[in-house]
Amino acid sequence: MKIAVPKEIAAGETRVALTPATVKQILRDGHEVFIEAGAGEGASISDEKFTAAGARIVKGAERLYESGEAVFKVRTPLQQGGVDEAGLIKKDGVYVGFLSPFSTKETVKRFLERNITSYSMEYVPRITRAQSMDALSSMATVAGYKAVLIAADRMQKMFPLMMTAAGTISPATVLILGAGVAGLQAIATAKRLGAKVEAFDPRPAVREQVKSLGATFIEMELPEDAETAGGYAKELSPEFIKKEMEAIGSRLPKADVVISTAQVFGKKAPLLITGEMVKLMPAGSVIIDLAAEQGGNCELTVAGKVVEQHGVSIIGAVNLPAMVPTDASQMYGKNIVNLFQYLYKKDTDGPDITDDIPKGCCITRGGEIVNESFKAAFTAGGK
Repeated sequence: MKIAVPKEIAAGETRVALTPATVKQILRDGHEVFIEAGAGEGASISDEKFTAAGARIVKGAERLYESGEAVFKVRTPLQQGGVDEAGLIKKDGVYVGFLSPFSTKETVKRFLERNITSYSMEYVPRITRAQSMDALSSMATVAGYKAVLIAADRMQKMFPLMMTAAGTISPATVLILGAGVAGLQAIATAKRLGAKVEAFDPRPAVREQVKSLGATFIEMELPEDAETAGGYAKELSPEFIKKEMEAIGSRLPKADVVISTAQVFGKKAPLLITGEMVKLMPAGSVIIDLAAEQGGNCELTVAGKVVEQHGVSIIGAVNLPAMVPTDASQMYGKNIVNLFQYLYKKDTDGPDITDDIPKGCCITRGGEIVNESFKAAFTAGGK
């Protein structure tokens, strides 16, 4: 198959869907790879490096899309600057990449009109044999790491305990809300920097993971059914959220940094910190809200902005992996190639649509929506 990798046009996006290493990996299966000129610049990958790996460089988006039967992207196709990415994908073609299908209905409609088979990286099932394809987890790892570094740069204290001739510097206290992949990486990074770390998550199963990283798990009565069979957090009852907020509020007066990562797949992020609760935090402290694009865990969060309230900096973190594009592109490229190689195995006619992996992440095929959970939201008019 001929695979096209365009330059991302979303504002601030520096990642690229393939790297020279993953180009070589996919060429070994007999595919051809076409890269738009300059696609790797944001990740410090030159056209010459792609050429050396065996890819062909194509100038211009239109020519690039004409070259490929399949398109690999990072961000969902956009209409921007006179470029209609969904409209450029060949009819009857294949799209593999993040799709954000709940918030990009127009893109999905174009896919249906053009009979495009689309695979959404968000929907790769969280099962053992799909771990190497799980781009959500890969990017969450990068985001959790980067969030701690942003907090360390923004706050007015140092992270580690220091014994100096001028006296003892006490360690910073970091509170992590949500111990998924991003939260666990944030815990590990904050601990490596020497902070005192506390964490909370409504899923009892993560208690030992939190403790194994050296953090204190905030104890409270936890629900037994806090996650779906696919490993995503469930939307919890208002009663439980109220108790959760009380537990969080009791820790805020000593928290120098709060990193919130709580999200519910396909829905608005839960509100965990109200504006009144922010007043409890010490002056000079920082909140990094990784759920900013889903509405935020903090009431004062504005996606992509830094809000100063009550002496606290509230950072609406957006697309942190794009701030670490070299490694983020390497991880994402490996994920997308592993998925593609699983879907389009050698000596087969195409994906086995009864298999859990293609069944889980395929959104459109044959002019129809084939993902049942998305179909319900789409036909109901929801995002």
